[in-house]
Amino acid sequence: MAQPEQIERTGSFAAFRPVRSGNTFEETVERLLQAIKLGMPGFGDKLPPERELAAQLKISRVTLREAIRALQEAGYVQVRRGRYGGAFVTYQPSSPRREELERLVADITAEELDDTLTFRMAVECGAAQALASAALSPAQRAILEERLHDVNTATPEDYRRLDTAFHMSIAELTGSSLLVDACADARLRVTDLLYAIPVLDRNIEHSAAQHAAIVAAIVSGDPVSAWRAMAEHLQGTAALLRGFLT
Repeated sequence: MAQPEQIERTGSFAAFRPVRSGNTFEETVERLLQAIKLGMPGFGDKLPPERELAAQLKISRVTLREAIRALQEAGYVQVRRGRYGGAFVTYQPSSPRREELERLVADITAEELDDTLTFRMAVECGAAQALASAALSPAQRAILEERLHDVNTATPEDYRRLDTAFHMSIAELTGSSLLVDACADARLRVTDLLYAIPVLDRNIEHSAAQHAAIVAAIVSGDPVSAWRAMAEHLQGTAALLRGFLT
């Protein structure tokens, strides 16, 4: 299982997991972009120090500098010099304008949406089930409950980012890098779609109860209930997406 200090160091160690392919520069850019688009780190946050981030990604500092330079040129980060300098996230997802929403809807078929939602259901329910089957340490339980508190007390403006952090923490705490990769991929596939629909107070309240049920099942070591609680939650999100996008 993942060590608590790994997750606490950056808020989410999944955001900066090691680069694996031979196309090191391209994958580094992709890895950093994925983390930024998932809101880990969020707008205005500073990326980890160069030495630390290069070690987490298992790449050279030269490659990391090149990747950050590319992201700065594309407008995703701003590099500041000096004692309090570093690379700061300037990307801020926002709900698309009406014409952008129409294009987004036109670009995805019902079959593609179903495929995406099925993939997310499989990996996130599996993550909840796997974590509930393990024995959580007090520190790991504290991290999970902190993520739960963060998302369930979030403002509408910050809700999507903190919801992502909550869901990703479940995969992270299993300690499976493959499961983390799959959950990050599944989440990224629905991120733009989620930002295309409004954050409704009633839905937030409903999701809060479902989030609590997921955590309760995991903490109590009940994998069947954890799977069911996650499935119920994701089915609600899926119904909302289908209602707005099809």
